[in-house]
Amino acid sequence: MSQQNSPPVRRVVFQYFVPVHVEVEDGLVARVTVIDDTPVRDPTVVAGEAPYLAEAVAAADDGQAWPSWELGL
Repeated sequence: MSQQNSPPVRRVVFQYFVPVHVEVEDGLVARVTVIDDTPVRDPTVVAGEAPYLAEAVAAADDGQAWPSWELGL
């Protein structure tokens, strides 16, 4: 089955700085917490279609409450 009327896929991968909480124990990183509920500021295109960056940022930064991410012990 062909989907001739489907919209083209627009792919944008971007990066931006977020606050990170790092816990060090005995000289080793024990836990990293990424606090990703901050607004997107100064995004940089990593891959994809740069003309759609503003739309991608608006979709990612829609005021939705995000949890923080923890890596480690």
